[in-house]
Amino acid sequence: MSTSYEQFCPVARTLDVIGERWTILILRDLLLEGPRKFQQLQGSLAGVSPNTLSARLKRLEEYGVIAHRFYEQHPPRAEYLLTDKGRALGPALAALRDWGLQHAGGRMHPKYRALGTTSRSRGRPDS
Repeated sequence: MSTSYEQFCPVARTLDVIGERWTILILRDLLLEGPRKFQQLQGSLAGVSPNTLSARLKRLEEYGVIAHRFYEQHPPRAEYLLTDKGRALGPALAALRDWGLQHAGGRMHPKYRALGTTSRSRGRPDS
């Protein structure tokens, strides 16, 4: 995010990390689906440009919320996965889901019920 709230409030500091458009939806997909390749994330986030997705992933990685690992060396191709810090956001996303159902008239696809539960264990980095 080019602009920080520059406050000592924990909510403002959290928004500095995850408050940009698309970021919470990236986290949602990683929480629900486990490790994802760039193309998979782009396919599930209709309307996000490759440059924007790349910038959001880079920022999340800089803050230690996600990590990437290479699944192919030539050409280099990576998949993205949540760190412990990223998985800790699960209950916050579940609260947003619940708020949306109650106050934003949202209907829920069954796959979103898993938000906030223990995420998939495969490929879990400890950082």
